Parts: sequence; C-alpha cells; structure tokens
Amino acid sequence: MTPSEQRLTLLSQHPSALKGILRGIEKEGLRVNLQGKLAATPHPTTLGSALTNHRITTDYAEALLELITGTHASTDSLLQELHNTHQFVAQHLPNELIWNQSMPATLPPEADIAIGWYGHSNTGMLKHVYRRGLAERYGKAMQCIAGVHYNFSIPDLLWDALGAEGISLDDQRSKGYMALIRNFMRYSWLLMYLFGASPAVSKDFVRDLPHSLDTLSQDTMYLPWATSLRMSDIGYQNKAQSELQLCYNDLETFLTRMHKAVTTPWPDYAAIGTHRNGEWIQLNTNILQIENEYYSNIRPKRTTGRCQRPATALAELGIQYVEVRCLDIDPFSPVGISADTSRFLDTFLLFCAADPSRLFPRNGYCQDSRDNFDLVVSQGRKPGLTLINANETVTLHDWATELTERMAPYATLLDQAYGGSAHSQALAVQQAKVQDSNLTPSARLLRELQEQNIELHDYTLQQSAQHRDALLNAPFSSALTKEYEQLALASLAAQKELEDSDTIDFSSYVKKYHAALKPI
Repeated sequence: MTPSEQRLTLLSQHPSALKGILRGIEKEGLRVNLQGKLAATPHPTTLGSALTNHRITTDYAEALLELITGTHASTDSLLQELHNTHQFVAQHLPNELIWNQSMPATLPPEADIAIGWYGHSNTGMLKHVYRRGLAERYGKAMQCIAGVHYNFSIPDLLWDALGAEGISLDDQRSKGYMALIRNFMRYSWLLMYLFGASPAVSKDFVRDLPHSLDTLSQDTMYLPWATSLRMSDIGYQNKAQSELQLCYNDLETFLTRMHKAVTTPWPDYAAIGTHRNGEWIQLNTNILQIENEYYSNIRPKRTTGRCQRPATALAELGIQYVEVRCLDIDPFSPVGISADTSRFLDTFLLFCAADPSRLFPRNGYCQDSRDNFDLVVSQGRKPGLTLINANETVTLHDWATELTERMAPYATLLDQAYGGSAHSQALAVQQAKVQDSNLTPSARLLRELQEQNIELHDYTLQQSAQHRDALLNAPFSSALTKEYEQLALASLAAQKELEDSDTIDFSSYVKKYHAALKPI
C-alpha cells in the first residue's frame, strides 16, 4: 500500500473529524457609483467601523470593501453568512454597487483614490499609515484589485492520519501545514485554470504600465488564452519582493527569511523616507513594512491580538490555518464565489495535506512552480500548453486530468462524512472544465464580451447591478437586520473606546509595534 493509500484508509476511519474541517472567506469588492466609477464617498457609518466590525471592513482603499465570514463547519452555512452580509451591505448602498470583478472599475487619478481610514486610534493609524506606504511603493491603482481569500483549517485529530510528523501537536500541525503549502505551490496553477476570471482589463487601468496585451474592443484589453490578469505581471507586482525566496520546507526557515524581509532596508524605500511634511508616509523603509505586505498565493496563518506581530505569533504558537489568496472574484456569483468552488477547494486542500509532499530543492524555493503558475495565468487555455512537473514536460490537460482523478477519493471521503454527493459533483464540474476549456470562467467571460459586443466595464456594471437586485430581492429577516445593525453600532463604540484608551503617542506606538517582532 502506498503512503497515499494508507492515508486515505486512515482518513476514512475518521468521518466525524472530517466534519471538523473549518473554512472561512474574506471577499473584497470595490464600491462604485451607478456609472461604474470608483465611489468617492467615505465608508458608510451604517456599516459600522471599518476598524472594529469583524464582518464588514475595508482593505486598501476607502472604497474597497472586505466582507468577512466567521469559520464554518459546512459550505452551506459559510455561504449563507457571506450572502447575508452582502445583502445587508447592498441595503445600505442606495446609490452604489459592489463591483463584481477582480480588475478595477474606472479609477480617478491616483491622487484622488482615498486610502482606507480607520480613525485616530494608534491601531487605526497604524493600518492607515501602512496603506500610505503601499501607495508610495506600488501606486494606488494596483491596490484596488480585488479577490477572494479562502481560509482552511484541519482538525487536530486528523494530523496522525495525514502522516504529519512532529514532537508535539503544535509541531505536527505546523509541519503538516507546511507540507500542504508545498503541494499547493506545486498545484496552484490548476486553481488559476479552473477559477481565473480576469482575462481582460479596461484600458483605463493599464494606463502607462508596460504590457503585452491585445485589444479586444475600444476600451477593453486582454490576452486570448489568459485566465487571471489579476495574478499576472500587470496585477500584483513588486520588484523588491521579487528578490524574496521564502522557504516552505519548514516554518523556522520561512520565518527567518520573513524576519529578514521586515527588518532589512530597501534602497528605493529608504529614498522615500518615513515622513513627509511632518506626516508619516510609511511604517519603515524595509523590504516589507510588515509581514502582510508579502504577496503570496497562500499564507501560513495564526490569529493575532492587538500589537502582536504575525511572525512572532507563528514562531511562538505555530500555524493555525492556511489562507488561499489567489482566487479571482467569480463574476457570475452575487457573492463572488460558488458552492461548487468552495467544495472543490476543500477537496483540493485536503488532497494537498494528505498527498506526500517532498521538500523543495534550491534552499526551499521552487522556480518551476512559480513558472507554471505564471504561464497559466497568461496562457492557461492555450491548446497543448505544457508545464514542468518534476523536471519533465507535461501538457496542462494531462496533468490536470491526473490531479483531479487523484482527488476523487478525497471528494468521496468528504461526501461520506457530510452525506450526499456534493463534493464529488463539484469535482465533476471542474473535470469538465479540464476536458473543455470553453467551460472555464475566463473563457465564458471573453465569449460573453464578444457575443454581446460590449466593453468589460459596461458588462461588469450590468452584472453588478443584476447581482445587487438579486440580493435586495432575497428574503432578509428582521432578526438578521437587527443583528447586523447592532454589530455596526457596537463596532463604532469599540472604535471610540480604542481612541479614548490610547496612552502613548503614535510614534511610540509604531516603535512598540516594531519591537514586538521577536528574533527568530
């Protein structure tokens, strides 16, 4: 019996533990006016405080909403909460829409893109100044790109069945998640093929960026075989970060390199400085201001408290869950992600955790995985496209077919645990895309743009309005209304309490925050 077969057998003996898998979603979306231009209004107070409302906040820009679920033991309850939050938000945006596409709507000049504001507390100012630094380093337009983050955790009872090795449970858990991450890095190109939904972009976004895009129509540019321009070199890009080669072979080396990145000055950022006209413009001049600045397809994560650094929490307590960060917004779903996608991700991530995961060569960095990912985001639907698998050339079609076939037993295990066949059906939907690239969301989007002879901007505006109407017309109980309204009011009170409780000035708080990063 192979190691994979042994782990499948052991997992099959723990159906109740499989039901203990938890998942959560952070879904971003720009607020736009009814013409599809970036909203110039502040974050609505009816939605509560962007600093302290744990369901409704903002990401980079003041207009970039981030809707966050709790952790859920089922896909149904997960998506119900996400749907409820979208409904509440839609009810409180009378003259605005949530832009249901990863690539931005029409943006104003960069000077007019408002950075997220979180009040005058030290905690709020830290978030705001960090975003000022992002603007200085990368420009504001790039930070208006939106996506879906998927959080996933495995019950402690399953680590033995998954073959994770470790002296303590914390050690076993961390090593198991790092093994999952290595396999994810090897196979994440598949997610781009299956779920990439940004093959086109408005000319307004491209502006002066260097690119190799083709012209689809007067206002829309694209790559004919692209899956996700969001994840390409015209999306998230960073010269300084390109020098980083974080190691996923073990948590200690990963954190050592992360520590170096957040403590090592970068010449271009040093030239900017930390202050201008007496105001903070970035938290420091290092390669990364803080750990969260690192753009990656997946992150090892642990919940942190106020003024606690993510790297320190991981070093002291180990990995708690993983955050998948490469998903585009699904333009065909009112909440940006479908139940089939969620169930496939659960199957995919369980497979990544269980399948034997060899260490990466070259000091823990796998260039082939990076190259495969980059190729699929720009050419993923190209007939006959080849990738590199363990130093051998293989077609995307053959490799994707093999991987989805190997995932089938894990979908079956999840179905046996939850009852029904929803995970196997979700897998079948993805297998159909592997056999016919016309079924992928990127192909579907381009086809609809061409068949309707419509610009991406106008198409997305129509879709966003239709999704808004569907949300407003869906049932929403008075009890839910009261729950969300109380949450908003409580968050405003919590923000004021933070502002009233500060006892040190902001410069001292920043110094304290940096000091909270312990040597690895």
